Amino acid sequence: MEGQAAILWSSVGTALNLAGAIAVASLAFWLWPRRGRFARAGVPIVAALFLTAIWAVASVASGNVLIGSFAESARNLGWLMAVYALFASDGRHASLAPIRPVIYALVFVELLHLAVNLGLSRFGFDPHMLREAFDFTVMFRLLVAIGGLVLVHNLYAGAPRDVRSALRWPAAGLAVLWAFDLNLYTIAYLGSVWPVEIGALRGIATLALAACFAIGGSRNRDELRLRPSRAVTFQTFSLLVIGFYLVAMVAVAQWLAYAGGDFARLIELAFLTLASAFALVVLPSRRVRGWLKVTMTKHFFQHRYDYREEWLRFTRTIGSGGEQALPLGERVVQSVADVTGSSAGLLLTPGDQGDLTLAARWNWRDIEVPATAYPLRALTPFESNAFIADLDEQRAGVMAAGYEVEVPAWLLAEQRAWALVPLVHYERLVGMVVLARPQLSRKFDWEDFDLLRVIGQQLASYLAENSSQEALAESSRFEDFHRRIAFVMHDIKNLASQFSLLARNAELHADKPEFRADMLVTLRNSSDKLNALLARLSRYGNGAVDKLEPVPASDVARGVIDRFHGNPQVVLAETLDVMVTANRHSLEQVLVHLLQNALDASAADSPVFLSLVSDGLNARFEVLDSGCGMSAEFVRNRLFKPFVSTKSGGFGIGAFEARELVRAMRGRLEVESREGLGSRFIVRIPLAAATDFYQTLAAKDQKVA
Repeated sequence: MEGQAAILWSSVGTALNLAGAIAVASLAFWLWPRRGRFARAGVPIVAALFLTAIWAVASVASGNVLIGSFAESARNLGWLMAVYALFASDGRHASLAPIRPVIYALVFVELLHLAVNLGLSRFGFDPHMLREAFDFTVMFRLLVAIGGLVLVHNLYAGAPRDVRSALRWPAAGLAVLWAFDLNLYTIAYLGSVWPVEIGALRGIATLALAACFAIGGSRNRDELRLRPSRAVTFQTFSLLVIGFYLVAMVAVAQWLAYAGGDFARLIELAFLTLASAFALVVLPSRRVRGWLKVTMTKHFFQHRYDYREEWLRFTRTIGSGGEQALPLGERVVQSVADVTGSSAGLLLTPGDQGDLTLAARWNWRDIEVPATAYPLRALTPFESNAFIADLDEQRAGVMAAGYEVEVPAWLLAEQRAWALVPLVHYERLVGMVVLARPQLSRKFDWEDFDLLRVIGQQLASYLAENSSQEALAESSRFEDFHRRIAFVMHDIKNLASQFSLLARNAELHADKPEFRADMLVTLRNSSDKLNALLARLSRYGNGAVDKLEPVPASDVARGVIDRFHGNPQVVLAETLDVMVTANRHSLEQVLVHLLQNALDASAADSPVFLSLVSDGLNARFEVLDSGCGMSAEFVRNRLFKPFVSTKSGGFGIGAFEARELVRAMRGRLEVESREGLGSRFIVRIPLAAATDFYQTLAAKDQKVA
């Protein structure tokens, strides 16, 4: 079996070496009349190609190891002269003093190698001495391969930018040739035996050398560039890292087997087990992959990002649809987080008062976000300059002059919070993304800022468009609602007219005074109720109130409690005798709705509290329950949306109408809620004494406008 494998590898080596010899010899003949394309290095390159062809033929035709060694030394000497000529073609042989000594040293090593081989062929030595001589000659080859790679690196890396295009392909060919030799002789040195299988593949390196010099000698060489994608480069780089790790593992295992004594086998197996487990756990980790990507991008590419790939990924993420797709807010966060490698994030959007509130979270359920996540007063730098804040710099206090921003305490305290990316649409802040710290954090540079700003602007347009579509759909639903209500109002109006007519006829024609009195009371009450209902229906959709006037707030609170006098759950916790400017009927309607919702969300034995206190220029009504509570996402996106109801048969306009009525009374409706703990609804209504002050401010705003 071993003999058949040796014959197979010998046949493969013969075929590849002959193919390589034909390729380089043909290239030498083709390149001779075109040698001027390599300037002064043309003749040395052609000579080196002929020497490479002779070496490839000698490796196949001659069974004498000495002849093959002489041919390989001649090949290396030829390419060393060609490299020196390439340096000389742009004058660097005179300016780079170390080049000449390095080449002289490598030439000396090759000549010394020839002398050693010649001495070994003339004198006989015992097997132990021959083994030492083998290691010695392999070391010589390693020195030449390493030196050649150093020269090639300096040849290309030190060349002026306008010369690199001419050196790119010759340098690549020589790098392939000597890199293959480096690996071949390294394995030979570690194993103290010639690797027949790898040695049979040397013709591949010769073919690659011929291909690179053929491209370098062609007229359109500047148009031929190897542009591997970042994914391919990362995978190749990862394979190289894994390969180097395995080689190091084997080398250490061999050393342990040599130095371990009686327990050599046990020590070797234990090391291989631990090293394999380490590789399986650590190498695939997110942190190691992030480090590899950063290192690869830093040293292999001009730009940090592959903008085509980033845009395609962004489009796929934000445009994904279907039942399995994430909500738009979460997709917005994910599309920004994918750019920086963050694993989580938050989306903050403006609330009713302009402060930023939590709108969505992506993979970040454990962070506590207050009701007012970012105050309105601190948003000017983000809105006017699209400023991207590095929270690590904010914590360290090392911001550059002119880039100071106010960051809420909860963000600074959360060490996982890493950056703030504003979403600006036509100089208007429509949202902000809070990015979590990636596995491998780094400082932002100009490329990060530019890409994140562009993506932020695009996401802002998506959010603005989505808001417009929701507003249009809401308007359409209101139009349908108003159309239906118009018919209801018409019928009720007719009914009210009939009742009024009946009452007038009864006054004229009823015979019995008692019956007439009861009928009149009943009909008038019904008429009043229907007219009141008609007035209420006419206000849906615009939040209008009939009239604002001073109202005793405590009377309103007690009147609302009286409506629930049969329910012991409703408790008036605190009240205060203050006057507010409001519409009594509308204010009672709001409080009744909030109390009824609190009762619906609470258990049968759980109390619901109503309190009234003074708060600056406002009276503050609070409805507090310990029911099921609501999520921040529900409060932000669904609670005040019309026609969205969690109750069977509900219209979904109660909370919306309550907020609009409070706004019409120049007040504010706020919500604080936690799932499983309960909710607090706060209604702020201006005090009657502060009405003149608010009217003065409104008049000033109108004059400015």
